Order: sequence, then structure tokens, then C-alpha cells
Amino acid sequence: MKRQKGFSLIELLIVVSIILIIAAIAIPSLLRARINANEASAVGSLRTINTSQVAYQTAYPSEGYAPSLLALGPPSGTGCSAPSSASACLIDSSLANAGTAPKSGYLFTITAPGPLPNMTYVVGGAASAFNQSGVRSFCSMEDGVLRALTPTSQQTPATTAAACGAYTAL
Repeated sequence: MKRQKGFSLIELLIVVSIILIIAAIAIPSLLRARINANEASAVGSLRTINTSQVAYQTAYPSEGYAPSLLALGPPSGTGCSAPSSASACLIDSSLANAGTAPKSGYLFTITAPGPLPNMTYVVGGAASAFNQSGVRSFCSMEDGVLRALTPTSQQTPATTAAACGAYTAL
């Protein structure tokens, strides 16, 4: 009797189907873990921005709070050799540019209505791809309280005190 070496087609199909079942169970959990990590990063970014806003207001009292993320970050293309009110070097460039390029799946924006000195500000963060990079939107104001909202669809970051006030405090 001739012995056959290797696996039969049925055995290979069974192994592949088991692998597919395990993957179908694991992938949603991995995606949810990624969303949770992005949301935790967004909360950390808001805390950093709040702290930087206080430092900016202290360093530039005639300006008040920074009017944009770029004002809190480094100058584009150069290092932070001479901080100024236009580029205070208080946050890194990835967060300073998070208004156009997502940082950990979130877009951020600051609104600081004039006239100078800016005595209020609103910073908001929203998922760049709803239900993929994040689910909740976050915001904070000059009071430093972090707030969250779980929208039902894609949203832009909060830009007004009234919009941010409607969020639930964390």
C-alpha cells in the first residue's frame, strides 16, 4: 500500500476555516482597542493643549490665550530657538498641525475670539474617520474641564463655548 505524504484538501479546508473563525472573532476586538487608544490619546492631547494655553497666557499676557494650534507649536521647518507669540514652542509639531493632519486619528481646533487679549478659548477634537479612528468627540474651554460627546455620525470639532458646554464632563 502506497503512503500519501502531506495533507488532504479536506484537512487544509478545515484548518483554513478555523483560522477564519478565530480572525472573525478577534478583529472587531482589535479595532475597538485601537479606537480606545485613539480616544485616550485625544484626551491626553486636550490636556496638553489646556496646559499650554495657560503657559502661553502667562508668557504673552498682551495676547491672552493662543488663537490657534500653530501659535502654540514650533515654527514650521525650523527648531525652537526663539519662541514668540506666533510660535511659542509649547506643543510638538504633530499636535500643532492636528487641525489639518490627524494626530492618532483625531483632528483638533482652537477658537479664541478677540479682541486681544483673548480671555477665552475653546479647543475641540473629533475623530477624523467616525467609527474607525474614534467614536467620541472631545472639547475643553478655559475652565480646563474635559468634556465628551458621543455623536451618531461624523462631526467637526467644537468651536464655540455653547457647543462645548453641551458636552458631558469627563
